[in-house]
Amino acid sequence: MANWLEGVVHKKIQWNYRLFSLQIDVEIAPCKPGQFIRVALDINGERVARPYSMVSLSTEPYVEIYFNIVPEGPLSPHLAALEKGDQILVTESANGFLTIDEVPDCRHLWMLATGTGLGPFLAILKSPASWQKFEKLVLGYSVRNASELSYQALITQLQQQHPEQFVFVPFITREVVAGAIHKRIPAALESGEFEARTGISINTTDSHVMMCGNSAMISSVSEVLAGRGLRKHLRREPGHITTEKYH
Repeated sequence: MANWLEGVVHKKIQWNYRLFSLQIDVEIAPCKPGQFIRVALDINGERVARPYSMVSLSTEPYVEIYFNIVPEGPLSPHLAALEKGDQILVTESANGFLTIDEVPDCRHLWMLATGTGLGPFLAILKSPASWQKFEKLVLGYSVRNASELSYQALITQLQQQHPEQFVFVPFITREVVAGAIHKRIPAALESGEFEARTGISINTTDSHVMMCGNSAMISSVSEVLAGRGLRKHLRREPGHITTEKYH
């Protein structure tokens, strides 16, 4: 049974009409970048909880989650309605294996996200250990419209701090926007456009691919990579692909 802590909303960020972040004032156990927590609200006499990856690090003063409103969802519309000072419940410990200490030794880390699957990769990119472990870090972030490209100030800051190590490639599928690839991630992998943009290739020798987001992207990319000999990473059988599905 979950051990719930009472937190307080420190700040709400609204990225567009359906995308939000919450910074929560609560003291949880130390966690690893890329892990998730469960948050909950008591709604009509029932405790409604869902898992959310953390954008924040343990060293930061607030727990931060990034989420989208599911119109008929039991929790997300209520989370979006919270304001500074409102109470929210948070589990005391984080979980999950989408962390760099689970990644075998390799030169290049590829992080592929759709929508709010961006969250755990931001935490990984904010961690100094990531820049020590890998020669190159690539973030591919796929959204439908330009208004959904959240956390651009943070991503720009990371590009400025690590100009030789970090490559950011945005994908916008329903709009043509300068600088973004107007394809889904699997199609851009198959065409070679994604890797051409980064200057490196995904292969069994140098690469590990982490994915977080919708099941269709994860399944399609996994199929493309399997054709190149990359396989799912397991502790008992090290591989090249680590995933976290959101739905």
